[in-house]
Amino acid sequence: MIKRSSFYALLVALCLPVAAFAQSNVAFGGLKHDSSLPIEISADQLTVDQASGAATFQGNVTIGQGDMRLSAGKVRVEYATGTDTTGEISRLHATNGVTLVNGAEAAEAREAVYTIATGMVVMTGGVILTQGQNALSSDKLTVNLRTGTGQMDGRVKSIIQTGEN
Repeated sequence: MIKRSSFYALLVALCLPVAAFAQSNVAFGGLKHDSSLPIEISADQLTVDQASGAATFQGNVTIGQGDMRLSAGKVRVEYATGTDTTGEISRLHATNGVTLVNGAEAAEAREAVYTIATGMVVMTGGVILTQGQNALSSDKLTVNLRTGTGQMDGRVKSIIQTGEN
């Protein structure tokens, strides 16, 4: 059964340090996150559609757990269908300016989709990853949560601070 910690595994993976190289393949490190902490969700509106098995948080959506934050204009939570999947999340779709923040790490994009069954996260539209003063940008970021790897596609650009003035 998929639990709340699966959703936050997405957040952890996207906020982890990225390799400081101008390349399309990105390795993700081992940032620790306490998924047992309480989860707080706030939004201007919540709509639940039992027929489609989805809940939509809309307007200034903020999801937090510990020091980690996700914000977006809209987050649609889709639940798995079937007799053995009651209450299991199958997919999360955040749109309208997605920002994931954990300490000095952040990821931004126009939208993000997390498919639970495959462990894949796809962020698209002006993707920017930052860690401290270093940054990577591209059109698309695909993260495999099972392997801890990611790939950036579409004119990858990096800014690496050398520490020298």
